[in-house]
Amino acid sequence: MSDAEENPLEETEEYGEIEMQEEDDEEEEYPNFEGLENVQKELKEVNTLAWIESPEEEEEEEGEEEGREFGEEVEAENGEEGEVEIREEEKDREGKEEGEEEEEEEGEGEERVEEHEEEEGGKGEEVVEGFGKEAVKEEVGEDTAEALEEEEEASGAQEESTVEPEEITTSIISLERFTQPDSQTVLSEISLKSGSESKLSLQSEFLETFELPRSPGSQLEFLDLDVTTSGEPLISFPERQPSGELDQRPQDELEEEEGRDLEPERGDLEQEKRERRKEKSVSYISKKSEKESQPKARITKASLVSTATEDILFQRRESANMYPLGHPNVISCLCISEDRRWVATADKGPDCLIIIWDSFTGIPVHTIFDSCPRDNGIRAMAMTRDAKYLATISDAEIQKVCIWKWTLAVETPACTLDLPKEYGFQNYLIFNPTNNKELVSNSKTQVIYYTWYPEGGILVHSAPLLTEKTFNKLVGKFSQSVFHLNLTQILSATMEGKLVVWDIYRPLPSASSSMGFPHIKPCKLVHLQKEGITVLTTVDSYIVTGDIRGNIKFYDHTLSIVNWYSHFKLSSIRSLSFSKTPAAPPAENTNYPPDCTLKSDDFVVRNFIIGTSDASVYHLTVDGTKLEKLFVEPRDAICAISCHPYQPLIAIGSFCGMIKVWDYEQKKYLFSRVFEKGLGVQSLTYNPEGALLGAGFTEGTVYILDAMSLESAISEPFRYSRSSVTHISFSHDSQYMATADVSFTVAVYVVRVKHRRRVWEYLARLRSHRKSIRSILFGVHLDSNEPRLLSLGRDRLLIEYNLLKSYKDHLAVLDIHRTDQGSYPTCMVWYPPLTKELFLLICNSGYKVKLFNSTTKMCRKTLLGPVYGSPIEQIQILPVKSTLELQKRYVVFINRDKVGLQILPVDGNPHKTSALICHPNGVAGMALSYDGCCAFTAGGQDRSVVQWEINLSALEAAVSLGGEDLTPFYGLVSGGREGKFYRELEDYFYYSQLRSQGIDTMETRKVSEHICLSELPFVMRAIGFYPSEGEIEDMFNEIRFSEYVDTGKLTDKINLPDFFKVYLNHRPPFGNTMSGIQQSFDILGFTNSKGEKAIQREDFLNLLHTKGEHMTEEEMTDCFATLFGLNPEGWKSEPAASSVKGSEICLEEELPDEITAEIFTTEILGLTISQDSGQDPRISEAEQSF
Repeated sequence: MSDAEENPLEETEEYGEIEMQEEDDEEEEYPNFEGLENVQKELKEVNTLAWIESPEEEEEEEGEEEGREFGEEVEAENGEEGEVEIREEEKDREGKEEGEEEEEEEGEGEERVEEHEEEEGGKGEEVVEGFGKEAVKEEVGEDTAEALEEEEEASGAQEESTVEPEEITTSIISLERFTQPDSQTVLSEISLKSGSESKLSLQSEFLETFELPRSPGSQLEFLDLDVTTSGEPLISFPERQPSGELDQRPQDELEEEEGRDLEPERGDLEQEKRERRKEKSVSYISKKSEKESQPKARITKASLVSTATEDILFQRRESANMYPLGHPNVISCLCISEDRRWVATADKGPDCLIIIWDSFTGIPVHTIFDSCPRDNGIRAMAMTRDAKYLATISDAEIQKVCIWKWTLAVETPACTLDLPKEYGFQNYLIFNPTNNKELVSNSKTQVIYYTWYPEGGILVHSAPLLTEKTFNKLVGKFSQSVFHLNLTQILSATMEGKLVVWDIYRPLPSASSSMGFPHIKPCKLVHLQKEGITVLTTVDSYIVTGDIRGNIKFYDHTLSIVNWYSHFKLSSIRSLSFSKTPAAPPAENTNYPPDCTLKSDDFVVRNFIIGTSDASVYHLTVDGTKLEKLFVEPRDAICAISCHPYQPLIAIGSFCGMIKVWDYEQKKYLFSRVFEKGLGVQSLTYNPEGALLGAGFTEGTVYILDAMSLESAISEPFRYSRSSVTHISFSHDSQYMATADVSFTVAVYVVRVKHRRRVWEYLARLRSHRKSIRSILFGVHLDSNEPRLLSLGRDRLLIEYNLLKSYKDHLAVLDIHRTDQGSYPTCMVWYPPLTKELFLLICNSGYKVKLFNSTTKMCRKTLLGPVYGSPIEQIQILPVKSTLELQKRYVVFINRDKVGLQILPVDGNPHKTSALICHPNGVAGMALSYDGCCAFTAGGQDRSVVQWEINLSALEAAVSLGGEDLTPFYGLVSGGREGKFYRELEDYFYYSQLRSQGIDTMETRKVSEHICLSELPFVMRAIGFYPSEGEIEDMFNEIRFSEYVDTGKLTDKINLPDFFKVYLNHRPPFGNTMSGIQQSFDILGFTNSKGEKAIQREDFLNLLHTKGEHMTEEEMTDCFATLFGLNPEGWKSEPAASSVKGSEICLEEELPDEITAEIFTTEILGLTISQDSGQDPRISEAEQSF
């Protein structure tokens, strides 16, 4: 009900606003609209006729051939729309005449107040009513961060509380099951949940929102949400945190971030996939989908939400939610047709796409590639009510406006227009609802009116400059614009609570060309309200506003207030979505609130959904003024997720201090807890029994919670850490808990029995690493069944702690091992017992997977890991359902933006692994269900968690198709099995047999299929791979102990197939690149007079003598003599060769005074630099010699 007793324009001083009073003589009269009534009626009649014309008549007039996608369905829908439109326009005329009579009686009694400009912008997100208690995620743009902070200050500190589940609630968007589109080819192995398996417990059947023709499973309704998300890359730790700090990652990771662009963003495989995907442009509606889309009797409700790369279609019945997946980047905007049948989505980033989806089937019917070849994606888009045309505005300094006739399946726009950068970034766009040839857009400072002439493919615009001098008053920053109900004006809302009224001047068709094109002029500045307007829309005969104080106000066509809702105390309004079903007329059993006119008529308007800036969504039933909170979701980054060890439960933690627990099988929210302000959840882990939940927070606090109530299981939380707790782990017997923080510190907590009660106590902590801790892991001593604790750091150290000898404030270290040389480790996990030997699996930044003996910590195998644009960040072994599956194991992994699946054992076979993009802004966390059926990924700043169903048979099929033995490996080298490279490898392999027996020997040659291990490094270097001494030692150990566990004997030789595998697994995955050498010179060198990084000759020789795997004087002299051609061919590599001038070489004469990366590569090493388009320069040998 309207709170007429409360003055909606009452002056306040919140959010730092300065209220300004205006005297009566400064108030401006709003222009009389009665003189425009005839023009309005004429325009309505013309448009009505245009709307009810059949598609065949429109084709004749425009000379266009509509695509066959719509078929008979669209013709039927157009006919129905025409009849509905005539009835609606007759009602509109009657409503306007009554509104004018009320205007004359009421007069101008509205108070108009002006206030200073408030710094709040960003793109509004529109949430349209579409379902009951579905949990939808409302994303808050970065531009509104300041306003949100002010709201939080006004509301005070948030007290710690336990939130009980609401009666009518269902799943979070990130936990919905979804259907994979046919066009998705990147990862068929990880299929998406769909079908009748998903049982949604939605119970609010009273909503009358967006009723559509029945789809195969239900009738659908859509949610129009203009989503804006941060485009900054995110790896593990999102940038924004509750404490206001930009980033709590360790300093070494922040420094490393600068060099991350040196790595290939997407390898050759990624480029190949994009090309294949581009060729498979989907633009169809199958006959089957047309048949399935016929209306049926029962009606259900649905809604659409956009997160990350997919849109989520929610349905209110027991049918599956659909996840139309296909964008490679973050979705930046979406729009829908009036009948809610067609949904268009666009993204920001390289290779951006525009995809139009069929809401009935969830499949893409048309994809537009290269919409912005030189730009950064789409910033705003709009669709006409009849869904024939689509308009987009690019996201670039010089924005481009395009109009697409997407129903014709064309790849080029019908017209384009480049906007000057002086107009600012246009971030809101809308069509004239009754004229497809008119549009309006706005930035924070400029409103632009467009007129489209399809005949000539021309798009003209009018953008009058508006300054404070125009009205001699402060205007404010624009938020949204709409066409006025009278169709002859445009309204633009500002963050000062004002409306700018623009008159549209349209030359008559009979007028001469000298009259020019249609244009707009500022007519009046209306002080509508004192609160900044964030949402501006129209419904029926009302103009509706939502503001930063949570008020929703309704105005008639003269901008006289009719009703408002301000007593709900909502946060800033981000979106308003009205039901497609018109409101029922007043009757005896209705309870509509009275409006604010003198007549106090019933205020009748459609029910609507409200989205607010604090990630809350409400449904308002106007009849009876019933406000119902549908859900409250985390309003900040989600990095912490953990699955229960034996129940279908998942705990989700957000930086806003909220922990929510869901039943992911029933899609049901169970319970939650919100911690006090300043506590952001960084990490979550269930203990093995599932009774406790460990929680680490961004400011260092550690809680141990009851898993079923989220009540604290300890009297006081542990506050021993001074920084964000990034990792939590429990021992197998739940006697120990270990944590790691961004200060490189490991802390251990232990269970003690006191007074016959188990009590958690702090044991000790140790700053054991010099760089960020990547993993902490508990294991079991095989001989005693006691827990063992290991930590892995970015400093390349694997540290095991001695828990038995640790005591209060003393954490004992058992041993320390170095895992890598050049690369750094990223994660570790216990390798399943597929062999007799127990291994520890460690992934590193060089795309390698290493197996270490769990006892000796010796590197036993080095294997090529998944190569999908970035190294693996987290990895987990997939749980098994029964003991029969123990011999066939799998791992699930995430990297910067993808989730993938790999078959064990790891052997470098590229067909054993596959991945797809899940969160383009970065994956922050991963969890696996207890039965191994599902994987969950958290998106960090996109505030979403996505559930993936795992299809193992699809991946097994891909391995079978890839071939056996060496067949999958031949494709990893140029030319394959019959190529030049492999032929040279064979020649070098057999030449090494001759060399080992002596080149000049006269004895009978012994031909063998093997070479001895001592020859292995020489063959490696001959084919272009230059391993370090440490890497050579790892190769030797891998080969020597390959059969030791089974036979007890060491191996001292290797055959060609095994050598080929060792080479592929140990070599750099992208070959020798110039960036690696340049990075070393950037660290070790100085900037010379030419601005290049260089190393002095004396420093260069000293580094070779003393650093790393240092060289002796003799080794260095011999190497330089060979490189400079001063030694005979094969110096010291051939047993019969002898030195001629190795000891006489003068390095001061041969080496330049300053050595740059290019000089070192080309003049000293004698390598050539090949520049591939769009890739890092590669280095190769000009003349290969053994």
